[in-house]
Amino acid sequence: MREYNIIAVGTGSAMSIVTQALNDDPDLDIAVIENEKPGGICLTRGCIPSKMMLYPAEVINHIQEADRFGIDVDIKSIDFERVMKRMKNHVDSQSENIEKNLKESTDLDFFQTDAVFIDDYTLEVENKEIKGEKIILGTGSRPAIPPIDNLEKVGYHTSKSLLDIEDLPKSFIVIGGGYIAAEYGYFLGMMGAEVTIIGRNPQFVPSEEKEVSEVLENKLSKYMDIHTGYEVKKVKEKSGNKWALAVDNGGKKIQIKGEDILVATGRRSNSDILKPEKSGIKTDERGWIKVDDNMKTSKENIWAFGDATGKHMFKHVANYEAKIVYQNAIEGRKSEVDYHAVPHAIFTYPQVAAVGMKEAEASKEHDILVGHYPFEETAKGLAMDIEDYFVKVIVDSSDYRILGAHIIGPQASVLIQEVVNLMYTEKQNFLPIYHGMHIHPSLSEVVERAFSNLHSHQHQHH
Repeated sequence: MREYNIIAVGTGSAMSIVTQALNDDPDLDIAVIENEKPGGICLTRGCIPSKMMLYPAEVINHIQEADRFGIDVDIKSIDFERVMKRMKNHVDSQSENIEKNLKESTDLDFFQTDAVFIDDYTLEVENKEIKGEKIILGTGSRPAIPPIDNLEKVGYHTSKSLLDIEDLPKSFIVIGGGYIAAEYGYFLGMMGAEVTIIGRNPQFVPSEEKEVSEVLENKLSKYMDIHTGYEVKKVKEKSGNKWALAVDNGGKKIQIKGEDILVATGRRSNSDILKPEKSGIKTDERGWIKVDDNMKTSKENIWAFGDATGKHMFKHVANYEAKIVYQNAIEGRKSEVDYHAVPHAIFTYPQVAAVGMKEAEASKEHDILVGHYPFEETAKGLAMDIEDYFVKVIVDSSDYRILGAHIIGPQASVLIQEVVNLMYTEKQNFLPIYHGMHIHPSLSEVVERAFSNLHSHQHQHH
């Protein structure tokens, strides 16, 4: 049996740990295992391909709204195949580069197969047994498929297989009402497909503040039909179309017709492939790997991070956690993760971005002030003819510590960063935004004004 100092499973953020470890000590024996295209979920089937698809959608959006500014312009055609090819060429060339480097590397052994635990610290790869002193699990996740009658027979796309389509179906049924459904529903709609989203939760994108979700649903409804609070029970195929039968809590039924189906109902663990229990690694009831604040699993010298733990499934979080794992696994420190300010964004138009707590959660633990400011009441917002978009901020009334921020509007993913950075300072309070000079007229003024407009929790804006 071949023994290694370090075995890394996954070629996403785990690779930063491997690279750094080899820089520190080129004599380490390292094995890397990957059962998909190398590069991790973000590069091969997540953030990067989706944003390369969503940007053209946003461009279309801007062109369609140009007549509001006295610009008469028509889109002659949308070359869907070219949009997809641009994305694929980039992703494939990056992934192939990573694969080539891994295969040609003399510093490590690369196995392109499933990693399966068969005993303590022991994995089976390509019919070989390998053992690791330290094991790093960046095993990712995959699309969760709900138990819908007839779904396998009728056929469907996931966020992974959607990346391979070359022709745009005329119409899509999107099952799910979260980030992935919102982004891909928006993309397909802007490309020219008729899109119907069916979400089980009564709130569209339920992870966001309610008033953010309401505005997003309202704006995206211009390009698609959105049904919330409906669960798809059954799908069928009839004369070339697919039909979804959905039922709400009160038993009301709807039938939706589409040429194709996209299932976007969240992610599931890959533990069923990995079998972590064979090495004494505990998982929760949904199969996510349990870790402590040091990212250590229940088994000494085995760490897990990123999607594998099912906590914050964003690439920037996996990168952050990889640093913590590196410090603890390789440098022998006792670094702890800190999730008080994990930002995220939804790249629809309008964009949505948030960090920290929602109002209801914050008000349970703190005496809070809430600030709210509409984009349209800033000079730049007026110039852009913006309606209904806003920034909402939540601070602790005793020390002005920022507890959370929620933005819906253009460039939300950029605007939130000013808030995020302050949440990583020692005092975490908002006064630098209040005292800092903001360029006038720029969109960043909307963040400044939200903080200048704080009210006690009862008088909050709805």
